[in-house]
Amino acid sequence: MAVAATVRVWPHALLAAGRTGIRCLSGSAPDGIPRGLRPEKLRELLQGAEDVTTQERQNQSPADRCVLLFPGQGSQHPGMVGGRALRYPTVREMFTTAEQVLGYDLLQLCQHGPREQLDRTVYCQPALYVSSLAAAERLSQEQPEAIEKCVAAAGFSVGEFAALVFAGVLDFTEALYAVKVRAEAMEEASLAVPSGMLSVVGNAQARYNFACLEAREHCKSLGIESPVCEVANYLFPDGRVFAGHLQALQFLQTNSRKYHFKRTRVLPVSGAFHTSLMQPAVEPLSEVLKRITFQKPLISVYCNVDGKRYRHAENIQKVLVKQLVSPVKWEQTLHALYERKKGTDFPRTYEVGPGKQLGTTLRACNAQAWKYYENVDIGADDTQVTEEA
Repeated sequence: MAVAATVRVWPHALLAAGRTGIRCLSGSAPDGIPRGLRPEKLRELLQGAEDVTTQERQNQSPADRCVLLFPGQGSQHPGMVGGRALRYPTVREMFTTAEQVLGYDLLQLCQHGPREQLDRTVYCQPALYVSSLAAAERLSQEQPEAIEKCVAAAGFSVGEFAALVFAGVLDFTEALYAVKVRAEAMEEASLAVPSGMLSVVGNAQARYNFACLEAREHCKSLGIESPVCEVANYLFPDGRVFAGHLQALQFLQTNSRKYHFKRTRVLPVSGAFHTSLMQPAVEPLSEVLKRITFQKPLISVYCNVDGKRYRHAENIQKVLVKQLVSPVKWEQTLHALYERKKGTDFPRTYEVGPGKQLGTTLRACNAQAWKYYENVDIGADDTQVTEEA
């Protein structure tokens, strides 16, 4: 099993080793990135942390392990935060901190919308980041054994930031600030060129790369210089997301049968994320990440860019920047996460955050692993949540 190489099992991975987790803002650092102090509760939780020897890990059944998946853009919706999670002080502290970092009431937006605002990249990404980590905190409170047994994490696009915070690589508030900068830069880059994303499900004969090539040639015939049409997301076998100029995506929809596409759907996003059209967003994100300290992951974290496990903290900064203009290799990530010998049990998987989109991709990639899947969100449960106009 690929996730067996972790060096520790932590009783509260969300607040891993005091190097990350949920912190109250205590002002701002000289470089303008907010930092904070970890709560006293963390020290008590960490007193129970124990080293796990290599032999113990080898003898541990995969059924006694857990994997956490953090969703990306597209999973958001008004009502994505409900009353139950707000019972926990740490979750309330997350949203209080978020309001100070972002300059607006993120909790109000997550609870009531309006949807048009929540769907905007600049608001959506921080909302998903905070709500996903809040869902992980809910899991730690209601099923602490799941956190104790967690050996690996992965996040889709902006969800990778949440996964890295969970794994002890980044501080909660510093990562939130980076997500804010990332979202603003991506939204600004989207305004430069009319572009978007198109979800496609093909059959065994689907010709994805050839379709992109012909779509670009079509754009050139319309007088568009340096047209972009690329595979932006590898979701599951025969499941792709194309991104690029709107004219290219329209061409793919019109000619979908020619390329053996069974279904196509325009995604409600503002730009061609994870393509070369996001190049203007690279420098702003790079600059803020240079001012953040990255620690070695305390559990295995898998990378969007190549689907492999991060091994060195010094590489993470560069890869997070590269992620902006590279396709998300989610299918490859899932294959790496759940690779195992025939007859070996699968770990329990928790998708922490709104929606079940990652569960859907897991089912398409590995139906046996999906049998041990569960969604943990913080949506409306005991509090009436309505969407405001």
